[in-house]
Amino acid sequence: MTRWRIYFLMASALTVVAAMLATGAASGQSAGSVDLLPDEALHGWTRIPFSAIDGVKPKLQWRVDPAQHTLICAGDGGHEWLRYDKELADFVFAVDWRFTPRGEGETRYNSGVGARLSQFGEIYYQAQTTLTGGYLFGNNFVDGALRRFNLSKEMKENRVKPAGEWNHYELRAQGSHLTLAVNGVVVNELPNCGLLKGYIALEAEGYEITFRDLKLQVLP
Repeated sequence: MTRWRIYFLMASALTVVAAMLATGAASGQSAGSVDLLPDEALHGWTRIPFSAIDGVKPKLQWRVDPAQHTLICAGDGGHEWLRYDKELADFVFAVDWRFTPRGEGETRYNSGVGARLSQFGEIYYQAQTTLTGGYLFGNNFVDGALRRFNLSKEMKENRVKPAGEWNHYELRAQGSHLTLAVNGVVVNELPNCGLLKGYIALEAEGYEITFRDLKLQVLP
């Protein structure tokens, strides 16, 4: 093969790679991220109860809108998690969400994005989604025991937008450190996460909420 032919092939390959990177950047998808939006049968995801006492209600309150590429929780089927079925160690999980407005003046909205859950949710670390702000809380596993924690007072600022508007959450789990960024700015951190592997999940808690752009990047 002649030298000019080799140069031509190398230049073509670099052009293709550059185009692929540009497409990923334009779509908002970071390098190495995977789209977790389930199919309409919710394959790869499992409903688990928020509390073992309450169990999972018979009514299915989760549905996928394939045309809009969204996952919708009606919020009318009880308090539960929709858990992604792959156990993860270090990762970045990014997701957009918005509440369906319930009327003028209504401020009581509630849901959440979970990280490092144990298989059935006894241990969990949750990024709260309310109009009063995003922060971390849950049941931490420390010194061999479950310990409730709530970092609402450590929230740096409330960056959550009103009901009906999209918000972007990014949860980073790396070693024993959990970080929550809301709409592009880190607002909350937990330095002593006691569970180093677990599951991500979305919460149903009585309010209609829509999720989109569920992107997972597994960290080395």
